[in-house]
Amino acid sequence: MNKEKKNNIVNFPSKLSEGEREVEAIIFAAAEPLDIDTIESKVSKKINVLKTLEKLQELYSSRGINLVCISKKWSFRTAANLSGLMSQQKTVEKKLSKAAIETLSIIVYHQPVTRAEIEEIRGVAFGTNTLEILMELNWVKPQGRKDVVGKPIQYGTTEEFLSHFSLQKLSDLPTVDELSSAGLIDTTSVDSSIFGTGKFYQEKQDEKKENIYSDIDEMLSGTLKNDN
Repeated sequence: MNKEKKNNIVNFPSKLSEGEREVEAIIFAAAEPLDIDTIESKVSKKINVLKTLEKLQELYSSRGINLVCISKKWSFRTAANLSGLMSQQKTVEKKLSKAAIETLSIIVYHQPVTRAEIEEIRGVAFGTNTLEILMELNWVKPQGRKDVVGKPIQYGTTEEFLSHFSLQKLSDLPTVDELSSAGLIDTTSVDSSIFGTGKFYQEKQDEKKENIYSDIDEMLSGTLKNDN
């Protein structure tokens, strides 16, 4: 490689030829390490691929990303001495369980609501850590105690919940009429005059054990998938 010396500073040529740029792009975009034959089959110009790879390898040797050759296949890898940074920033994605989505949807429209009330509406007891998971996400938080025997804790949504679902305020949530028009709920199970005010479920129809939240669960679940 040619070097130019000026004012005691060594400057390395920064320009790459068109063929070298093609090789760089091919390796960068590849989902797996590539051998020389594969790279040669993809470049548009007749070049010495091995020499090009060696030049790129030297060029990247002092950078955060290195060009490496393992088992005669080439790929870009994080510099070995920086691998610790990557492990610190690694994130693990977890999908919410159906129970957590159901619980969230009930809290959203009933808040403030107690654990026992959520279980009564769902018709089943809580699974392990269901509420805790929602609180770890900072979507749900305790909101005081209900003024009844035992003073149970009540739960409601947080500002982080609004931010995650791009809502300015809780009243921006779809109303009973909007959900009905979209075919998401059966209005015979919902009292529209008290929808979203902390009394979403019509108590007079408690004997009707239909789960009016199932479609709301799907709406919330769909929003979660789109963010992923």
